[in-house]
Amino acid sequence: MDVAKEWNIQEKVTTISTDSELNMVAAASCLPFEHMMYIAHSLQQSITGVLSDGGLENMLAKCRKLVGHFKHSPANNTELGIQQTANGQKQKPLVQDISMWNSTLAMIQHLLCNKAAITSTLALQKHHLSVLTDKDFEKLQKLETLFEPCRFVTELRGQGREGDWYVSWSVVLPTFCHIFHVMAVSDDDAAYVVRFKNTFTRDFTKCKERTNLRFLKIATALRFKTLKCPSKSKKGEVWRMLSEVLKEQHSDAKTTEPKPPKKEINLLLVASDSDQMMKVNMHQPPLLWIIIEQNPSSA
Repeated sequence: MDVAKEWNIQEKVTTISTDSELNMVAAASCLPFEHMMYIAHSLQQSITGVLSDGGLENMLAKCRKLVGHFKHSPANNTELGIQQTANGQKQKPLVQDISMWNSTLAMIQHLLCNKAAITSTLALQKHHLSVLTDKDFEKLQKLETLFEPCRFVTELRGQGREGDWYVSWSVVLPTFCHIFHVMAVSDDDAAYVVRFKNTFTRDFTKCKERTNLRFLKIATALRFKTLKCPSKSKKGEVWRMLSEVLKEQHSDAKTTEPKPPKKEINLLLVASDSDQMMKVNMHQPPLLWIIIEQNPSSA
């Protein structure tokens, strides 16, 4: 608060965003601002926990050892490049993962892409590696399928015009909806996939429950008219919350802004589907209230 006062922004800041570490959550609870946790960090924690507890560590350890066999030996890497060329591929080194799960995804993708070249190279060498079996590669393929939607989510926000035009909170609820849909257990899932999905869903559900759902719902409603992520029974509640916030801001406004011409109102009311974004001028809350008040059916 001393820093906020020094910069004279204590009346301008409404919300702070941090990762989900307990010390950050505790610090945020001492401040008079709304707190939003960084969803990508929570996603990272959930996946890392699943990989540790889901019975997949042994297979991933074999992957890391296999990658190290080529990364730490120029001769082995050169031989791999020759086999890649023989298989009609570009010569690219394998990727060693670090503590971030998306690097684990990159390692898996490179191993899957170079399965034939790796197998051919190892057949020519005398080695004592625990070679990945066809069953292991099948598991890697399943893991890639599970990881890919999560990678898309973490890279969705802050890219180009998307990051410039919209508050990233507006995509958090659709993100939750998408990930939980992807992680739904199906009859065709193998036992390790069911274990992965169930463990991840339990952990990520706790993350959702810790978020400021009221703010997320309002942010989503301001951007997406159709509100496809909440259930039908919850949509009315979201619009009521938005109306209450706008009404409160309207009553607190010191001056009443003139109503815009009807043409502008109609332009702002143009329907937008979940694939088409509706731009909202956040500097004119009284105008937004006028629109909702005069046209409740449009909401």
